[in-house]
Amino acid sequence: MGYILLVSERADEREKFSKLFAFGKYEFEVLSDLTYIFDSVNVRVPDVIIFDLFSVSVDFKGLLKKIRPLCENSALILNTDNTTADKELLKSANAIINDGMNDDLILATISMNLRMKNSMERLSATNRDLADSLYRLNALYSTSSQFAGTLDKKKLINYMVEGIDKSLSFSLTSTLSFCTEDEPVLLINSLYDLSEEIIGALKLRAVLQYKSQYEGSNPPYEINSETLKVSKHIKYPANKFTFSLFQYDNMFASIKLGETLFGCVEIFKEAPFSAEDAKCFQTIAQQVILPLKSATLYQEIKETNLKLEKLERLKSEFISIVSHELRTPLTSIKNSLDILLSGKCGEINDAGNKFLDMAKRNVQRLSGIINDLLDLSKIEAGKMDFHFKKMNIHQVIDYVKNNLSLSAKGKGLVLSAEESENLPDVNGDSQRLEQVLTNLVSNAIKFTPEGKHITIKSELKNASDISVHPYFQDEISKLKGDYIIVSVIDEGIGIAEKDLLHAFDKFAQIENSLSRKVGGSGLGLPIAKQLLEAHKGAIWCNSQLDKGSDFCFAIPVAE
Repeated sequence: MGYILLVSERADEREKFSKLFAFGKYEFEVLSDLTYIFDSVNVRVPDVIIFDLFSVSVDFKGLLKKIRPLCENSALILNTDNTTADKELLKSANAIINDGMNDDLILATISMNLRMKNSMERLSATNRDLADSLYRLNALYSTSSQFAGTLDKKKLINYMVEGIDKSLSFSLTSTLSFCTEDEPVLLINSLYDLSEEIIGALKLRAVLQYKSQYEGSNPPYEINSETLKVSKHIKYPANKFTFSLFQYDNMFASIKLGETLFGCVEIFKEAPFSAEDAKCFQTIAQQVILPLKSATLYQEIKETNLKLEKLERLKSEFISIVSHELRTPLTSIKNSLDILLSGKCGEINDAGNKFLDMAKRNVQRLSGIINDLLDLSKIEAGKMDFHFKKMNIHQVIDYVKNNLSLSAKGKGLVLSAEESENLPDVNGDSQRLEQVLTNLVSNAIKFTPEGKHITIKSELKNASDISVHPYFQDEISKLKGDYIIVSVIDEGIGIAEKDLLHAFDKFAQIENSLSRKVGGSGLGLPIAKQLLEAHKGAIWCNSQLDKGSDFCFAIPVAE
């Protein structure tokens, strides 16, 4: 059914249309005194307005301009002969009728315009719904982007409240949060300021809702409405709410993942919430959960790392202090042993010399361990001094070979070098590279049986051509360009595959009788690894149990 208004000064015309609409299909009213038209359309906007242009006392063009804003969605039908009417006025009409048209045609014209008007209204409503949906989707996307952009729990809660505001335009939110302080806090976001009574009611509701999440079990926090901390954000503080919470529609959601409760949120609005409102609200409340979990884990990891850093610092300081304290008495013991062995304090029998030699060897061994500890603590503290310069790796190999040849020979081993000619220079600290190679060759001498060979080999390779055990592939994958590869190849006891991964761990030793016999600090290889990393190089090992090992390191070619 539609509402039709006829505006006409002609009595016969009014009578004609009154009969036409007497069957009750449409609501029909007549307006003969045109001075009341503003009052009429203000009270009720017609679906169809029929203007009788044969009424000569009125400026219809001017009248339409005045009333059109009041009834812009009304269908306009003009009753005219088209010959005398203003052309601009005719263009503004939805349809034209005249006195000569039969009733069926007039009714059909009105019916068609009503259908068109209804279709336009439905289309307009659909467009509004689509616009609302699009706006909400944009708000949800924006909120999700904000969630993904931070690991700050306080910001995440604020972004959640902002997202709800953008999507639903709430009057009031009450969020019980466990993420922003060391203790639970009630975050209140409101359009206007609140009375103490309303704040008290919100606190009580939050506490009850919180406890309802732990029915049958003990909640992690003991909170009550009297002691609960409140943080308010008022949008328009000059105004104040004077309402009962029961007068407003509300929605509630818990922000919970498994047994972990991050908070509870409740929103209030004067107008009723729709099903779409509820869906949007729950979506935002759920979206914030995983970012809050990630932020919590990040915070825990951060705190754990700080504790580990502190422990590492304390450990390094302890090692440094202890090592320094041990050096002085060890030096004194070594000097005393040297004096005794020299015979300056009198002749010593063979048994005495034997025990003094044993003591001297162990003092030397202990000194080596202390030196390793000091080196390691310096490296880890970033206090190790490096003196980089362009140099040839042959210098390092020749130095170590000549220095350890006697030790190898004394054990019945052959120590040789296979050096590629015309190798390019590297940018390195010769002393530290000598320390690395000395450690590798010394280990080879320790763990290689009598009569076997140890070879020091050097060659030029591109990083892409370096082949290593999968355990060390990650380290090698970081290398780019050309490198000098130095290898120490022995025919010793080898290393089991399960131990390869831990070969460069601190204090690691291969568990067999020979390793226990020769001893060591277990720090030589970790120190070598860190020294080479300081050279932007790498170290790795290829080995077979009972067949020997191949310890290799790479130094980048000097630019």
